[in-house]
Amino acid sequence: MDIRELDRRTLAVLDKIVSGVTEADLARETPCAGWDLADLLRHQIAENNAFAVALREGSAPDWNNGTLGRDPYRGYAESAEAVMAAFAEDDVPERLVAIREFGTFPGAFAARMHLLDSVGHGWDLAKTLGVPYEPDEDAVADALAFAEMIPAYPEDRLIHGTFGVVVAVPADASPLDRFLGLVGRDPAWTPTIR
Repeated sequence: MDIRELDRRTLAVLDKIVSGVTEADLARETPCAGWDLADLLRHQIAENNAFAVALREGSAPDWNNGTLGRDPYRGYAESAEAVMAAFAEDDVPERLVAIREFGTFPGAFAARMHLLDSVGHGWDLAKTLGVPYEPDEDAVADALAFAEMIPAYPEDRLIHGTFGVVVAVPADASPLDRFLGLVGRDPAWTPTIR
């Protein structure tokens, strides 16, 4: 299946989650160390917008420019529409795209990077808001296969931009939980009770 379709399906799942965000939710703790929900949404908006620019222009000058504006959902939805439109262009899989400091890759590889980020942060969003997370099974399988290719480093040598230190999960864990462990998420995470 075309990786761009898997990414589109994943963004549709995230859209449903983000559409329920209220201003009161923005200060909620997330599984992303040091980030509240507002930070996480800004990151997702920045990633979507930067991927859209990089896909069209070969690179993006700013990967950290995500603003929520007065309506966080609208900001997120517009960024998702921008990246989906960029991915929809016919020659994207063959285009060379510079992604952050990671290097230059074919567009199909860049799409896998975006999918990994979207699947992982989709779980973060759902856990933060206490809503079910039901990502596309094929998207999870692809994100898991991609995550298995990322080298595991000790905490003091994390590659900038990775999610976190690998978390051990049982060998018989679901594909989603195995993926989460590989990107530094504890599938059993819950917010701190205050």
